[in-house]
Amino acid sequence: MVAPKPLDPPPPDPADVSSAECPRKETSVDISLEINGKPQQLDVEPGVTLLDALRERLDVTGPKKGCDRGQCGACTVHVGGKPVLSCLTLAATVRQPVTTVEGLADGDELQPVQRAFVDQDALQCGFCTSGQLMSAVAAVEQDVADVREFMSGNLCRCAAYPNIVAAIEQVRQADATV
Repeated sequence: MVAPKPLDPPPPDPADVSSAECPRKETSVDISLEINGKPQQLDVEPGVTLLDALRERLDVTGPKKGCDRGQCGACTVHVGGKPVLSCLTLAATVRQPVTTVEGLADGDELQPVQRAFVDQDALQCGFCTSGQLMSAVAAVEQDVADVREFMSGNLCRCAAYPNIVAAIEQVRQADATV
């Protein structure tokens, strides 16, 4: 009887290779962003979100890191005039101007939606306020039919929703230029 010939081992599975054998190489990317009208140059890793670039690299702390999953709206900013969730947006993919809550006011003059939030007491603890404001500005600019539906992606733990809707309606009724 002849002994069976041993099989050649299969080639290694790339998924099974340890990091010691195949070190992961992080490369950085030079990016140019326009934040609230000011040009910014950054060197970031490809996976850095717009939220982290704003908060940790540029010290723009208006957008908040709430859920970090795009479910709460606290990180909402405008990119090219449209609301986006900055926690789900890679900084290196942004090609249009970014506006955060810090960029809404004109010096000491509050933007109309900001003024309405104060008038209607549409804020309490303040954590969600920047994201609520950015979405509210978009709701006014886009003249949305259903404000509650449009704002449903912004969560408020303090339940200031009726006041937030009232603030948006105040601006719409005043026909303010946003």
